[in-house]
Amino acid sequence: MDYQLTHKTVYRYSEPVSVSQHAARLEPTLNQRQQAAGFSLGITPAPDVLSIRTDYFGNRVTVFGIRELHRELTVEARSRVSVASLTNPILTLSPLWSEVSKRFRDPVSPQDTGPYEFCLDSPMVRLAPTFAQWARRSFQSNTPILVGVSELMARLHAEFEFDPVATEVATPLEEVWEQRKGVCQDFAHVALACLRSLGLPARYVSGYLRTVPPQGKERMQGADASHAWFSVFCPQNGWVDFDPTNNLIPSDGHITVAVGRDYSDVSPLCGILTGGGEHTVSVAVDVEPID
Repeated sequence: MDYQLTHKTVYRYSEPVSVSQHAARLEPTLNQRQQAAGFSLGITPAPDVLSIRTDYFGNRVTVFGIRELHRELTVEARSRVSVASLTNPILTLSPLWSEVSKRFRDPVSPQDTGPYEFCLDSPMVRLAPTFAQWARRSFQSNTPILVGVSELMARLHAEFEFDPVATEVATPLEEVWEQRKGVCQDFAHVALACLRSLGLPARYVSGYLRTVPPQGKERMQGADASHAWFSVFCPQNGWVDFDPTNNLIPSDGHITVAVGRDYSDVSPLCGILTGGGEHTVSVAVDVEPID
């Protein structure tokens, strides 16, 4: 499936900004499943300095600075991406979750150090016995890892309410857990906390969701906005994605932009500035399938 993506962010400030420095993670990931035919980033006012690099997790980052007075900042990313459909793994043929967890206990072998770092605490996801206890209902001693993750995803989808006004970007995970409602970012964080608390490597994935629903199907939650899900490491299959917001394994309807330990590693746009006073932000995302 081919897509034309547009992600436009506009900041409006109550007072002039004299200097600002930003990092944008808006360029889709390139891998065997996902190929890009073009990417451009429009910034107004025009930056004085701009550089592009690859971060620790392999995400493309555009770093830019603006040194002129401005009351508004517009960042518009345009991408063209081709995403191949996936054949879902056979969940029952995956190794037992207990064997995978055992593999990632200290000390780990050198070839496992990459996934191992996704077993640990991160800035927005803290391990806790509460999460492990809730997750264990999906992971009996003889449960294949992908069967357990799929069941945990389904339970999370059933027991947590999608509510776009219940949380903000910085809402603590513990608050989401208590009120049992939130958005895709929150559901991904809950899943990460549960899986990591069992000793399983799990990472955060940010991207987009196809905006055109299949024939006869309801529109999926998370469309027309940045979307988030998670992936778990299975030694047999590598990283396998799961979308708890929609209770499905992503395929060609999900476009990956960045991966990290949690949202703080993959924020589409972040920065620091001098001045500005209070500000408002508006975000518009369009995911258009191309014939």
